[in-house]
Amino acid sequence: MFGTSGIRGEVGDEVTAELALSVGRALASEGYQRVVVGRDVRESGTILVDALTAGVRECGGDVLEVGVAPTPTVARGVSWLEADAGVVITASHNPAKDNGIKLWSASGQAFDTERQAAIADRVENERYDLESWTGLGDRKRHEGLLERHAEAIRETVGDLEGLHVVVDVGNGAGSVTADTLVELGCSVRTLNGQQDGRFPGRPSEPNAETLEDLQQLVGATDADLGVAHDGDGDRMVAVDDRGRFVPKDLLLALFAREMAGDGERVAAPVDTSLAVDDALSAAGATVTRTAVGDVYVAERATEPDVVFGGEPSGAWIWPDETLCPDGPLAACKLAAMAARDGPLGETIDDLETYPIRRTSIDVEDRAAVMERVEETVRDREFEVDALDGLRIDHGDGWTLVRPSGTEPVVRITAEARDPERAEALFEDARGIVAAAADAVASVDAE
Repeated sequence: MFGTSGIRGEVGDEVTAELALSVGRALASEGYQRVVVGRDVRESGTILVDALTAGVRECGGDVLEVGVAPTPTVARGVSWLEADAGVVITASHNPAKDNGIKLWSASGQAFDTERQAAIADRVENERYDLESWTGLGDRKRHEGLLERHAEAIRETVGDLEGLHVVVDVGNGAGSVTADTLVELGCSVRTLNGQQDGRFPGRPSEPNAETLEDLQQLVGATDADLGVAHDGDGDRMVAVDDRGRFVPKDLLLALFAREMAGDGERVAAPVDTSLAVDDALSAAGATVTRTAVGDVYVAERATEPDVVFGGEPSGAWIWPDETLCPDGPLAACKLAAMAARDGPLGETIDDLETYPIRRTSIDVEDRAAVMERVEETVRDREFEVDALDGLRIDHGDGWTLVRPSGTEPVVRITAEARDPERAEALFEDARGIVAAAADAVASVDAE
């Protein structure tokens, strides 16, 4: 039921009002009696909010509804409003046809695997503690969380007077970024600032291909940097002062180097570039790798010597401030670094980069293919980490073979410090997966 970042799927198929009602019932039945509920800009969210809040109330829980708000605003709001849990109705960076449900604990951390399992068990077995008419919960509207989120960021980030920033909101819920930067003294221009769940300005996922307008605007003006969000504002990616998209692995390296000192660790998933390891090594810090998904990064970030967590998807976590990926906070911290250190492009150019190759292979049976791949790599006595897929450490590089959690494909990634070595590792891994896929297909055809 839960993927790497909550529940997500196409409205009317995987995600329905019935599902939202069930999750609401499960939350209250599991003991979460005071629940903060918000949503992104998708119109389908209004129906799902109604259904989910009905489920919470039907089992005796009270709802504080905050309306359209970034995911990190709602996650932070759980503790601010002395609630037991938070819910955001959002499909994050997915297309407009999708929606989903993200659950947050009182610490601001996404529901971990144990809490997700408890909710899934109640939903799948319809184990709800329904109340009589005298025990139904309340639903109240709460205002002011956006302002409190902005205030919390301002307390963390110093004055940014004179900095010029372009913010691409992506028609989503992340307008708090532009508002906060203005309050910090920045000159701000916005792109796609009108909230619209159809995402007419660009696709909701911010990447080098979808941010052409942002890159052109920053490059053609005196802007110091550009930042962009996905639909619910938990992700943040950047464009430097020359209008170049900043590779997300390098953004992770930049944040990690800023935060970590001798003996400290940074949490990052198994597909993270060696550039992060090398950026940290000079400071005596290291990377601790997790499964792919910001929920797993956040779990690791609760450990005492982990000072930062990040995913190359654009999710950034400062555990001393919040265990939720906070796009507005990340945008303002990046702006502060540019104000202090000078042009972002020069800072990025100082970081080492290495060739990295990625592809996907279509398969009918992901589990069977992965089983054959594992047999092959272990027969060849590679050093294998099976935390999430199969990550093979070659010393001078690495390969990752990982089944997709949402598509019938197996993903292949390879990186090395030498381009020819990266290509060789990539081709070897691709050959192993292709052979495994052919073998499984042959067995199925018999």
